[in-house]
Amino acid sequence: MNIKRAKEEIKNTIEAYLLKDENGEYAIPSIRQRPVLLIGPPGVGKTQIMEQISRECRIGLVAYTITHHTRQSAVGLPFIEKKMFGGREYTVTEYTMSEIVASIYNMIEETGLKEGILFIDEINCVSETLAPTMLQFLQCKTFGSHRIPEGWIIAAAGNPPEYNKSVREFDVVTLDRIKRIDVEPDLGVWKEYAYKENIHPAIISYLGIKGQNFCHIETTVDGKLFATPRGWEDLSELILVYEKLEKRADRDVIGQYIQHPRIAKDFANYLELYYKYQNQYQVDQILEGIIREDLCDKVARASFDERLSVTGLLLSKLADGFKGMFMENQVMELLMVQLKAFRQELEPGEEPRAEMRAEMRAKPGAEARIETRIEARTEKRPDEVLRHLIDSMEAERVRKKKSGLLGRQEDRINRRCMTVMEGLVKQMQSGTITGKDEAWQWVRGEFMSRSDAYEELKKELGLKLEHAFDFMEAAFGNGQEMVIFVTELNTSQACVWFLEQYECERYYQYNKELLFDEQEQAIRKLVE
Repeated sequence: MNIKRAKEEIKNTIEAYLLKDENGEYAIPSIRQRPVLLIGPPGVGKTQIMEQISRECRIGLVAYTITHHTRQSAVGLPFIEKKMFGGREYTVTEYTMSEIVASIYNMIEETGLKEGILFIDEINCVSETLAPTMLQFLQCKTFGSHRIPEGWIIAAAGNPPEYNKSVREFDVVTLDRIKRIDVEPDLGVWKEYAYKENIHPAIISYLGIKGQNFCHIETTVDGKLFATPRGWEDLSELILVYEKLEKRADRDVIGQYIQHPRIAKDFANYLELYYKYQNQYQVDQILEGIIREDLCDKVARASFDERLSVTGLLLSKLADGFKGMFMENQVMELLMVQLKAFRQELEPGEEPRAEMRAEMRAKPGAEARIETRIEARTEKRPDEVLRHLIDSMEAERVRKKKSGLLGRQEDRINRRCMTVMEGLVKQMQSGTITGKDEAWQWVRGEFMSRSDAYEELKKELGLKLEHAFDFMEAAFGNGQEMVIFVTELNTSQACVWFLEQYECERYYQYNKELLFDEQEQAIRKLVE
């Protein structure tokens, strides 16, 4: 199965393992909770989906690459203990708690998350001395003499033998105690992830043409030659930063990430053409509505690779706009929540006061302290109230990040919202805004101005989409390039979200035709 389907299956498994009955006991006893074993090629995303699952299930995650560990760090160090058996004293060997088990308890103490995932990567590549310990771990859920805490689920990952010479085959006894999931690379699924994670458009476009190079591993006389999803993602990060520095990634640099000379050379050539087409076809002008007939004729007569590249350039520019809009929408929603809290803090009203006075009754002797809190809520300056909200947001962001419950996108949204609020604080402190009503009206006005700008941006982006359709129709008509264009629009999460906000008739027209064609093809296959 692909990595997306594997993620769904693992998530379902974890939810089933953590379900409790009416007595508060796990519906599936710990002894019957088989460890999940992911087997797939390197760089396919096994570790990333475990991080996503832990965030989505709101549970902890402790991850280890077991090949980095010795038997002592996994099992613990031996020490001599005296025990009484049958009235006689004996010396016995016991073991300290292993580093791995201790990490789980540290996670529980630091985050308060009593349930989680213990993820062991490269589990079938352990050393000979550690192999028996790993088998015991999978079968009995113990490291040495220490059991994994209840509520913590074991997940492991490994590579098939064709990718790694050091792989050890599990025996039938072990395999009969695990839940094995085999993962295969899937370009379509990866592209969904790529659009979301801002993978460089040249890589997305190139792999759309040369999909066979997405995950390619072969053995030659010169050793292992490979290109992996992880390699493409890391290369993307470098190219994006290089562009900010006005540098170009050449063949040698690309070969440091895509360690297959033929594929590295092929992509290096494509990247040069990508930059060339970007200037030649004036994509930014197309999206502004300047559509030149000579360029339409030129791209219509160009090679298939060139036509796809130009289509990819249009999609990447639109995708950047859609992602920006989506991000701004999330920031606006979070900002609205914070401004509501700002309003309540400025004017606490009867409800918060009542809550505090109820606390006074429940905690005799705390009257003076709580009265001070009540007064403090009303005596703070507006900028101090806003600063307090920012500090609370930052504390919560740090807590969630430490717990592994904060994804990169959510982190960026939180940071951007706090930056906006910091700007409001600075303006308050440098101006003459002191009164509560005055402060609220001013902050409200700033938010409304930002909301108006957001609506204007949405209109502008909608026009760019319309202009992109104008160009695609003029250059390709209803050809396969248009099919690819509409299909890729459906792949991007931010694009799908935008199209729910903006009515684009041509998108719905072409998408309907595309769905009809797919249904027709499916019916023909059944008939045949």
